[in-house]
This record gives sequence, structure tokens and C-alpha cells, in this order.
Amino acid sequence: MKKLLCTVLLLGLAAIPAFAQGGGGGGAAGQTAPATDPLSTYVKGAFRSNANFLVHSADDMPEENFSAKLGTTAEARTFAQMLGHTINANFNFCAQAKGEKNPNAVDYEHTPQTKADLSKAMHAAIDYCTPVYDALTDASAMEMVTPQGANGPGRPTPRGVILIRNVVHNNEMYGNLVGIFRSKNIVPPSTAGAGRRGM
Repeated sequence: MKKLLCTVLLLGLAAIPAFAQGGGGGGAAGQTAPATDPLSTYVKGAFRSNANFLVHSADDMPEENFSAKLGTTAEARTFAQMLGHTINANFNFCAQAKGEKNPNAVDYEHTPQTKADLSKAMHAAIDYCTPVYDALTDASAMEMVTPQGANGPGRPTPRGVILIRNVVHNNEMYGNLVGIFRSKNIVPPSTAGAGRRGM
């Protein structure tokens, strides 16, 4: 896991010069990186984009498909459990980045939840995370924070590493959610609303 996170961070840093030279790929002609805080600007944008897809996943999937899962193994999560796992993780990662105790008292993955419960909780998790991403700068990304876990303080970690882990995890979970959308012949949020914004 450490190697993966280091690789992601290094690739992000390596991409900064390309963005600064206008080569962001897929962007508007002549687009350049922000003059200040290019790394944190990228991390914020990645979070916002994927958070939008996660919120719409919870909102848009019909409730009858919340019990669907990819594969037949017992340990495979249902659509509802994947949403619950993602909700739990967002609260956990963002509490770590804030250096505070996780405010979430519900295990959304392992307790039965309705579509309405999970949709409301996904909005709440994203709303909890948004201010810590919005406040991120390249300097604050390098500040060491001590995560507060169930067993006491954890190991000091750069704030940016924790927030990048959350983005990576959100992307992974959204990819799994897309599989269920496709298995039910439903267009996933990232395709259905390529231009759709707002949560």
C-alpha cells in the first residue's frame, strides 16, 4: 500500500510540469496549471469530480438494485454495501485529515440501510469532506497530522497523503459501482451526466 501511495504521489508531482506547459490532456486549448498550489488544485478537482459521481450513484440507482452485486461469492459487497463502505471511508479519511475523531457513529456497510438512508449519508459524508479539500494548499498538504483511531492516535502522516488515499479509494469504489450500473443496463452517472454538476 505504501508503494502504491508513493507512486501515486510521485506521478501526481511528475504531471505538474506537463500541466504547467498547457498539456493537461482533454482540457481547453491553452489551459495551464494554476500559478500557485498546482498539486492541491489537482487533488481538489479529482475529489469534486468523483464525489459528484458517488452522490449521483446513491441518488440515481433504483432501490430494487441495491441488493445487486458483482459475482456470486459470499464476500462480494452488494451495491448498498459498496455505498456504505464508501460513506464510512470518507468520514474516516477526512476525520484523519482534520486530525479529529470520526464523527460518524453508524456502520453504513454492515447494518441494513434503505436507499434514502444511504443517499442522505453519502451527501453527509461528502459535505463533511468538502471543507478539508477546499482548504487544501500545497503547503497544508505537507503538514503532518496525527489520525485519531479507535485504538488511540495513529502514526503522523502528511495531510495530502490521507486525502489522496481517499480520492484513490473513491475512484476504486466508483469503478465497482459502475459495474453494477452496467450489469443492470443503466448508464452510470459519469456517462449519463458528463456535463452534470452539483450535488
